[in-house]
Amino acid sequence: MKNQWIEFYKGVVTVKANGKGIERFINSLTRDKIHIWNVRSHGTSAITFQMNLRDAKKIRKYARDSECKLEFQQREGIPFLSIRMLRNSGFLIGAFLFLVVITLLSNMVWGIEIKGANPATEYKIQKELEAMGVKTGKLQFFIDNVEGIQKGLTNNVKEITWVGVELKGTTYHLQVVEKNEPEKLEAVGPQHLVAKKKAIIENMFVEEGQPVVSIHDRVVPGQLLVSGLVGKEEEPEVVSAKGEVFGETWYKSTVTLPINSTFQVFNGQEKEKHYLKIGSWSIPIWGYGKVEFKEYEKEENQKTLRFLSWDLPVSYRNETYRERETITRAYADKEAVEVAKEMARQDIKSLLDDNAKIKGEKVLHQSADNGKVTLSIHFQIIENIAQGQPFTQGDAE
Repeated sequence: MKNQWIEFYKGVVTVKANGKGIERFINSLTRDKIHIWNVRSHGTSAITFQMNLRDAKKIRKYARDSECKLEFQQREGIPFLSIRMLRNSGFLIGAFLFLVVITLLSNMVWGIEIKGANPATEYKIQKELEAMGVKTGKLQFFIDNVEGIQKGLTNNVKEITWVGVELKGTTYHLQVVEKNEPEKLEAVGPQHLVAKKKAIIENMFVEEGQPVVSIHDRVVPGQLLVSGLVGKEEEPEVVSAKGEVFGETWYKSTVTLPINSTFQVFNGQEKEKHYLKIGSWSIPIWGYGKVEFKEYEKEENQKTLRFLSWDLPVSYRNETYRERETITRAYADKEAVEVAKEMARQDIKSLLDDNAKIKGEKVLHQSADNGKVTLSIHFQIIENIAQGQPFTQGDAE
């Protein structure tokens, strides 16, 4: 039996033959191995049958020799479908372009909503989003995933503590939590300024109140620095003392640094692979071959194709493989000491206010044992040591 699918692919023609020489016509076709099937008789002088399109062009001479007339009744198969499609190509192209445009529009960014930020912070977020390529009219395939956007905003916009990024359809929704910087409260009642730690006075800037210590004085915690009582001793005026009293304070830091340390770094070599994913099938479209890196880190991003409000079972997946190298760093003794000192400085700075500064440092102890350098360092710090201490009129009396 003929394979119907193969014949459909090649093209099938249904033919009707009329005439007195029908039998002679059929015998001629059979003798020359022209295949026909589904032969049906319609009386004594007419038959219909099906045959391959390729052989249909050859049978006219057999019909003339047999005094038969031919009528091609039906045409089926891929060749005829192709002709019909070409005749309707304008409609097909228009429908295809319509679907392409709708799909593209469904995968563009059409809105960005930011909630929880004041106008100034919102403006900075919008500028940062534009720098990252997140803007209206941009295809989502060329935009980082929501985790990458969230990380970029958190790192680059200092005014925010946290931001949540969610993509709903064609709109990015951002929920922002801003940093709550405590406002400096104005003292509404009387107060003195007292020392909060042991120090030697270096400098003073008094806005309100009466200083009771001088430069180079040594003070202890709780000692009065600036009085909230000014004027005559018999009838003092009560104010809220304000100002900054900078004193030299002392800190000790101990750090340990391994002389030999091993860590991994990226060497700049990377390989990308691109896939078109249909259902559970992944079809590679770029970046063939095996990843030949011995050590690497894999980053994967997947974008789902959308049509209007529906997620299609079609997505684009990008895989990036970055090669890593293991490096062993060995410090010389002098270099290790300098690195340890810098580590100690950073530790101290993390404990201080922004307006504090390091005046001096001295290594108290230094040792190198078991592949490690240990330093004990004494720091001289200049910082504001004043803090408010409220008092009442009764206390002053």
